[in-house]
Amino acid sequence: MSMEIVVTGSIAYDYLMRFPGKFREHLLAENLAHISVSFLVDHMTRHYGGNGAAISYSMALLGLRPRLMATAGKDFTDYRDWLETAGVNTASVQVLEDVFTASFFANTDEENNQIASFYGGAMFRAHEFTLEQTVPIKPDYVVIAPNDPAAMHLLAAECHQRGIPFMFDPSQQLPRLNPDEVIYNIERCHTLIVNEYEWGMITAKTGLSVVDALKRVKVLIRTLGKKGAEIYANGEHYFIPVFPVPDDQIADPTGVGDAFRSGVLCGMAHGWSWEITGRVASLCAAYVLEKVGTQGHRYTPQQFVERFRSEFDDEGALDSLVKPHPAAV
Repeated sequence: MSMEIVVTGSIAYDYLMRFPGKFREHLLAENLAHISVSFLVDHMTRHYGGNGAAISYSMALLGLRPRLMATAGKDFTDYRDWLETAGVNTASVQVLEDVFTASFFANTDEENNQIASFYGGAMFRAHEFTLEQTVPIKPDYVVIAPNDPAAMHLLAAECHQRGIPFMFDPSQQLPRLNPDEVIYNIERCHTLIVNEYEWGMITAKTGLSVVDALKRVKVLIRTLGKKGAEIYANGEHYFIPVFPVPDDQIADPTGVGDAFRSGVLCGMAHGWSWEITGRVASLCAAYVLEKVGTQGHRYTPQQFVERFRSEFDDEGALDSLVKPHPAAV
């Protein structure tokens, strides 16, 4: 039986603009209380974004068929086509015709200063929908990625009540979650995955140490940027190196963490060892680092395996990517 993985999280459009000048030359310190300024930009790109969509996208490139559960707006049509073409099941995406899909607008000047706005749109109504309402079968595993904070909390409670193991990925919503909510989700999740800074926020909010967390979760994963990542599971501690990317090929770090999570989920679905799973996740992250945007990369499973084996030894485990067999539950 294949593993039914539901990814919950945000869907968003990212509008990225470049201003050919310096913001500071147009902001008058004496008039900051009455700002009225417009920056004429000469370049703009629109990218498909959102944590839930990005995680699902890279999972699909690896041959999985993740089900994305999220809320989107009336402008979702082309994004749905993009995801479905990649291999993501979007049947559980709830399209709200009275709002737009969440959108991030960022204007960056030549000094890399940025002025940005985030429109929550349909994302803010994610708490109106449950797994039971939107997913026709009971999932084997659920990912709770950054989304409307109320939706994240409700999904954790629903997974716990229905006995569905889940990955808790609070990421940028950690500042919005109070200590009790953080502990509630950690105590009920199967896997907790955060980056180094987010782990610091969790310890500051809750006082939990690694030892404390491991009494509550089965798997703890901390990504460490250029230092790699570490996985605590089955009473063991695994250090995961980064997949090397030359400096001149690094384009944009946006979405690297989402891709890493995709690799972790692929490894869990196939039943690989944590060493191999972590290294697969590192290569997933490398592909995103080399492109602008969270979904600017593309590869076939065969290309992925060949690149992986140029750096790491999988002892034949990745044969299951190019010669699919039923994934482990």
